[in-house]
Amino acid sequence: MAGGHSRPDHYSQRARREGYQARSVYKLQEMQQKLGLIRADSRVLDLGAAPGSWSRYVLEILDQRGRLVAADLSPLELAPDPRLAVLELDILSQGFVTIVSRHGPFDVVLSDAAPATTGDRTVDTARSATLVESILHGLPHYLAPGGDLAVKIFQGGQEQFLLRGLRSAFQNARAFKPRACRKGSFETYLIGIGYGGEEALS
Repeated sequence: MAGGHSRPDHYSQRARREGYQARSVYKLQEMQQKLGLIRADSRVLDLGAAPGSWSRYVLEILDQRGRLVAADLSPLELAPDPRLAVLELDILSQGFVTIVSRHGPFDVVLSDAAPATTGDRTVDTARSATLVESILHGLPHYLAPGGDLAVKIFQGGQEQFLLRGLRSAFQNARAFKPRACRKGSFETYLIGIGYGGEEALS
């Protein structure tokens, strides 16, 4: 989610030059290069997708067999694409899991979603953890066995507790902080590789 920073940094300038909506694309690019989350034929769910730079990058990887569902309450700046479905959706809403599961199962679940920040780190980290918990709660309904996960979380709250849960649910789980995170930023990403299926998160 862009905004709030007056001086564009190297990644913001590069994003503009390369036609991406936000600098956050380089975080996903690094995770993809290191972890190979997305294949050409993957079914991908992108949560908190606006303005659309992660979705655009995913579409560059997918071939005609792949498909992408992008969900956000804000509109996406993306051209129509036969591989793309856009859902106007609040991750914390009652029907979130039901709606998303109709479009699944997915091979990859991505989330760069962040709560509206207040500047109070305790409040912001708690809200971020609530978002992540909602996503993890739904995994048995929309992430295919063997699937992968990358989800943003603010550090200083529940990330260690949630990471422990991921370690029991995935063959491999870790925290990963891409180089493109802003200096002083307290965001990191929880990565799960090789989802074990429904029983894993119970």
